[in-house]
Amino acid sequence: MKINLNKKKLNICAFLIFSLFLVQCKKERNSVSAQIPSVKSDIKEIQKPKNINKEDSISKSKIAYSAFIFPKKKKDSAMAVFKKKYSEPERYTILALNRLDEKNSWRADTLMIPSKFEDNFLKYSPFPAQISLLKDVKKFVFFSYPIQAFAVYENGELKKWGPTSMGKKAAKTETGLHFTNWKSKEATSTVDASWKLPFNVNIANRLGIGWHEYDLPGFPASHSCLRLLRKDAEWLYSFADQWILSADGNTLKANGIPVIVFGEYDWGGQKPWRKLAQNSMANYLSESEMNKIIQPYIDRILAEQKKREEVIMAQN
Repeated sequence: MKINLNKKKLNICAFLIFSLFLVQCKKERNSVSAQIPSVKSDIKEIQKPKNINKEDSISKSKIAYSAFIFPKKKKDSAMAVFKKKYSEPERYTILALNRLDEKNSWRADTLMIPSKFEDNFLKYSPFPAQISLLKDVKKFVFFSYPIQAFAVYENGELKKWGPTSMGKKAAKTETGLHFTNWKSKEATSTVDASWKLPFNVNIANRLGIGWHEYDLPGFPASHSCLRLLRKDAEWLYSFADQWILSADGNTLKANGIPVIVFGEYDWGGQKPWRKLAQNSMANYLSESEMNKIIQPYIDRILAEQKKREEVIMAQN
């Protein structure tokens, strides 16, 4: 009887010890579980957006950006260092990425500098390499107000991109779908007759708006037109098709190529390219985002393209 009682006491002690062990384990498990949500949250923040083209993402993620800051009191000497440190082609790339031309480089207070310099400027593109929605569109030009940049596509493949300076706040460029009309190797501004506009391509005849070469000061500064670097303006001049008019010039028979001007600039906010130092994909427009912008206009674009082809065929 004494032996059985001892065994019973031992069993009770063992049970109590095991129970305490379970309670302690539960506390530890609850403590760990309490930390899991914040860990998941951190993981979610660093995940890449799902709608970014994988190939583009890999290519662009290899290019990081740092800030070259000009001191206010010794800006001239800092600019001299900048010009000495970087070659002319490298400076061209840097200024273009900061929406500046050489003439307006003095305006810079901070420049985003890429970690490596590519011969192919497409490597820095904030636009997707392909847009499947445009596969049947022979020529297409896109201007983004938010990032002050343009893109050119042929059958959905990116052919060119570059910086622009669009309409200032008091004279915004009209957004939406346009078509190229007439073009001139040198036009005269309707705002000031002394302003000469090389390689001008009109996209809104009634409003007198077009793209052409002119100053790029690093922000939207034009009187509604779409300013370009000289090389880009010359290239786009050759690329763009003019409208087709009747023999007497009074009737529009077919439009030129489609042009979409999209979005709104963050007036008074941080310049979008400044965000590249924290995130090299900050200004990137994914294919799905581009599709949403283009989709409402795609039927009209294809219809106008077909109409143009029919007019040209009839003329031949």
